[in-house]
Amino acid sequence: MTATEELDNPRLLLVDDDETFCSVLKNALEKRDYEVLVAYDVASGIQLAEQNLPEYAVIDLRIGLESGLELVKKLISLDDNTRIVMLTGFASIATAVEAIKLGATHYLTKPANADEIVTALLKNEGDTSAAISEIPLSVKRLEWEHLQKVLMQHDGNISAAARALNMHRRSLQRKLDKRPVQS
Repeated sequence: MTATEELDNPRLLLVDDDETFCSVLKNALEKRDYEVLVAYDVASGIQLAEQNLPEYAVIDLRIGLESGLELVKKLISLDDNTRIVMLTGFASIATAVEAIKLGATHYLTKPANADEIVTALLKNEGDTSAAISEIPLSVKRLEWEHLQKVLMQHDGNISAAARALNMHRRSLQRKLDKRPVQS
């Protein structure tokens, strides 16, 4: 089912701090008959959503120094039927779980193309045939996942998470700024 079969020109909110990515994705989604509203920060995203309630949203997890999870929570409070895909270049199990708990429909890692995003937006149920990896996560990846989990438990507050982990705030910040290893 295409977006136009569901609604004529459905409104989609795209929020990401990468302006080039937004421009390319906006054009691709408009070619698929979406009306695309773009914001580059959480406050602008909330303002656009309040003025023009979207049927769909594509939200980056990290928008500058802000968390896209705040925007997911706000969008669901405005309309719990909004279908949201969370995008991230910093995939972690903890943030994926939080995004889904807060109301996101799907969670994709970057780079994701327009077709993958539209498929995720229109997907109604999980896939039981999803492959289960036989290879355990590396120690570095497990550490990164644990840091993300503790950070989520402290509502994204790096200082509080660092205290809970018994480490210096700047050390935690440096570890979080690194891209996670893949396995």
